[in-house]
Amino acid sequence: MGDARRHPAPVMPLLIACALGIEHLALRTGRGKGGPGPVTVIRTGMGPKAAENAVRRALGQDGVRGAAVIASGFCAGLAPGMHPGDLVVAEETRDDSGTTACTGAGLLVDALTRAVPGRNVHTGPVTGSGHVVRGAERAGLRATGAIAVDMESAATLRTAVRTGPRPVAAVRVVVDAPEYELVRIGTVRGGISAFRVLRAVLPAFHEWHRSLLLPRR
Repeated sequence: MGDARRHPAPVMPLLIACALGIEHLALRTGRGKGGPGPVTVIRTGMGPKAAENAVRRALGQDGVRGAAVIASGFCAGLAPGMHPGDLVVAEETRDDSGTTACTGAGLLVDALTRAVPGRNVHTGPVTGSGHVVRGAERAGLRATGAIAVDMESAATLRTAVRTGPRPVAAVRVVVDAPEYELVRIGTVRGGISAFRVLRAVLPAFHEWHRSLLLPRR
């Protein structure tokens, strides 16, 4: 028999999916390089259909097929008291096609608290939309129990688990909120704050990824 130490089991890769060029820039240039396994960051483009197509295509490539998946980028906060730069960790993602449970939300909360000290971290359901949500529509989504909305997370995670069983998560940074909508003065400041936070999340993603590789009892 061969020595198993000469042929270690392949490490589960990590795929991080975001929609916008500015999000991709933050995640590609952020602190915390050197995770426990291969990490790929893709830009899907805006909207659920673009996310679905890009994630399916990425997970069909050699070296990425068995990847754990994190949907990341910016979002609109739905809960009163949220501010630009706050973090959102999804316990589940929702859209008209169903609900996808997330893996290790509590671990991500703890890891983000260490990676980005001083920032509020909110947990709960994140809902998907095919368009930018404003005003009264936000209140309606909040009434369903969702704490944030974006256009790609639900489609990303749903596509990921339909492609094959795997851990999935969604971590978003609030870029606008009920009291800080994008159309208001202060948008640029809020956007800069959100960008800086997004650049700081990679250590938490690596910690979550590392936890998936530990033997389960």
